[in-house]
Amino acid sequence: MDLASQGRSRPRNDAAAIVFALLVLPTLAFSETSFEPQAPVKIEVTARPIAAFDPRDPQRVNFGRLTFRGGMALTSSYSHFGGISAIRVDADGARFLAVTDKGRWLRGRIVYEGTRPAGIAEAEMAPVLGSDGKPLAARGWYDTESIAKDGGTVWLGIERVNRIVSFDVGKDGLLARGEPIAVPPGIARLPNNKGLECLEFVPRSLPLGGTLVAISERGLDHDGNILGFLLGGPSPGEFSVKRIGDFDISDCAITPTGDLLVLERSFSRRAGVGMRIRHVPLAQVKPEATLDGPALIEADMNFQIDNMEGLSVHRAADGQLVLTLISDDNFSIIQRTLLLQFTLAEP
Repeated sequence: MDLASQGRSRPRNDAAAIVFALLVLPTLAFSETSFEPQAPVKIEVTARPIAAFDPRDPQRVNFGRLTFRGGMALTSSYSHFGGISAIRVDADGARFLAVTDKGRWLRGRIVYEGTRPAGIAEAEMAPVLGSDGKPLAARGWYDTESIAKDGGTVWLGIERVNRIVSFDVGKDGLLARGEPIAVPPGIARLPNNKGLECLEFVPRSLPLGGTLVAISERGLDHDGNILGFLLGGPSPGEFSVKRIGDFDISDCAITPTGDLLVLERSFSRRAGVGMRIRHVPLAQVKPEATLDGPALIEADMNFQIDNMEGLSVHRAADGQLVLTLISDDNFSIIQRTLLLQFTLAEP
């Protein structure tokens, strides 16, 4: 397999390889022989440019309401790099905080050439710590799949154990210790490996301000739609997201103008992975509601995608709304860690 070609314009279409990576690798046992707390480790991340989202038409940049800004295929010799399941990009569009599904933080800075993402600088990784100062993975809480931020406060959603943990990253950085927060019974009942994939904090200036929005990957209600939860804020409760086709939810983000963007992922043995982003006005998010909205983009493996799991939104200095997406490579040499950026045309 020509790994050197992964960052070039041709997308990977080896559906059999993707089948193996998505169905087999996540089930393999994960273990660390040492769980001693450790300071963040500075790492080097190599970025190979992705100049075209559609290699069949390299000049095409418009995809519905989205315009492709650029992308990168990321690699590192550091053994714990990979498996990135969620990301939050700061308002400056450069600093970011991400988490892997093996319970590790990744923090760094996106470097740009003009408006195109071109590299990662100042990258560092560290284990996510529990309240006892030991890595959460030591107690089996390693499947960290979602992240939300409010200033220096960060929440992580953990699949399999169906918990949410809060951190004061603003004070303690990557050495912050997590404290589990109370969750409603519906979260505790989510399927073992289909739990919280989306966490987002609603800015206090928007409808539902102060609410933590949590959406499962594929915890289903009695109508077969995907369960979501409103924690805290003015109107706590449960809602659903209409499930369309074979897509499950892999992340979400709220725009500064008050729209909920939902990142979805599909998978089949024949076609491999797919990606879709749907748009829902935040005003529609309320207890007992079933949310639905139009797709901003839908892509299959003819495009430069992989197992897209993370979505973040920020407003660039030029006023454009920028979507940053990142993929989870399942720590597999036959998948890629992709960081893609699009701008969203606003009404």
